[in-house]
Amino acid sequence: MTSYFQDIAPVTYDPQAKGLAFRHYDPQEMLGGKSMQDHLRFAVCYWHNFVWEGNDPFGGQTFDRPWFPADTMDLAKRKADAAFDMFKILGVPFWCFHDHDIRPEGASLKESHDRLNEMADYVQEKMENGGPKLLWGTANMFSNRRFMSGASTNPDPDVFAYCASTVKSCMDVTHRLGGENYVLWGGREGYETLLNTDLDRELQQMGRFLQMVVDYKHKIGFKGAILIEPKPQEPTKHQYDYDVATVYGFLKRFGLEEEVQVNVEQGHAILAGHSFEHELAMARTLGIFGSIDMNRNDYQSGWDTDQFPNNAPEAALAYYEVLKAGGFTTGGTNFDAKLRRQSLDPVDLIAAHVGGMDICARGLKAAYAMLADDALEAPRRERYAGWETSDHLVEGKTLEQIADYAESRGLDPQPVSGRQEILENIVNRYV
Repeated sequence: MTSYFQDIAPVTYDPQAKGLAFRHYDPQEMLGGKSMQDHLRFAVCYWHNFVWEGNDPFGGQTFDRPWFPADTMDLAKRKADAAFDMFKILGVPFWCFHDHDIRPEGASLKESHDRLNEMADYVQEKMENGGPKLLWGTANMFSNRRFMSGASTNPDPDVFAYCASTVKSCMDVTHRLGGENYVLWGGREGYETLLNTDLDRELQQMGRFLQMVVDYKHKIGFKGAILIEPKPQEPTKHQYDYDVATVYGFLKRFGLEEEVQVNVEQGHAILAGHSFEHELAMARTLGIFGSIDMNRNDYQSGWDTDQFPNNAPEAALAYYEVLKAGGFTTGGTNFDAKLRRQSLDPVDLIAAHVGGMDICARGLKAAYAMLADDALEAPRRERYAGWETSDHLVEGKTLEQIADYAESRGLDPQPVSGRQEILENIVNRYV
């Protein structure tokens, strides 16, 4: 144990505890023949917890971590030591990273790759000595000023090539570390103004880039999923991967709907004008559900605030959709969430995750009970029951034939209550 977390004991399940403990998350509790740990597949992200310095647009660094600024390999390894200590304290089965998170930038592209591989060796040893597995890796192609006009969509072909090399290197490391997914997070894939943007060219570049990523996945034998994370209006006003439906249309255009899934984030769903459960239901319905980033937004803010989840009804509705999708396969619950910049102490990092894990567990149990009791599905089936004997209306009929059907029977359908408030009351009984 490093000195940073040395006074914090591993967190255990104890519903009666007064201090740090799980009150709802019992990793071994069984729900339908599957442990809660296997249902939720918790992961801790590397970036917000160990890279972010606590700055915002109006203020600088507030956190004082002993590995900052992590601009040398020694400091990067010190950061990794602290990270794996925290993973052990929380008992999480997975973690996630960007290449930029775990290695300092090199003086050249090759040096950056060499440093990533050196750090991969370092963390692999920790993983093999009882550390968590890798849920997914991804490449940071948004922070550096070279990406200010996009990554794969950049007007400069040299940036496109730079990104290809970066993703290849990161996919290699993700594969070597046994990662179960690889994520493409298009933080800069969008535009500010059409005055200097060629939409068709940029979309073609983005589509070809993703096709190459999928081809390379198969070439190296990577068995995990390729995931896109929908991302609306942040930081650019028009993002090409705005929401789940937009991503699906993009995948269909380039013949990738069978190859790529989505990693859906709660905060991004809100920025896109949707609810989290809507985006998850859409991903499930379109057959591209993969994984989730669990956080929450401040509903009074127009920005992705990445706060830890604390709303049990929202979590219940989210996991309801996850369960309806058949649960996670390669995906899981990654906490893409960060402390408030006033939360300075090591214990704040632990407490934030404990609270988030408990909320997710509470939501999962409610969702599982609602499904087991048929509490929402029975009234849903009743609402659409008429279609059980009316499928002939949409199977092989023309518009004229259906019009004749309605007129010949003198149809005069009357509205039926949607019973939304009753259904909301049902949900509230479970949470």
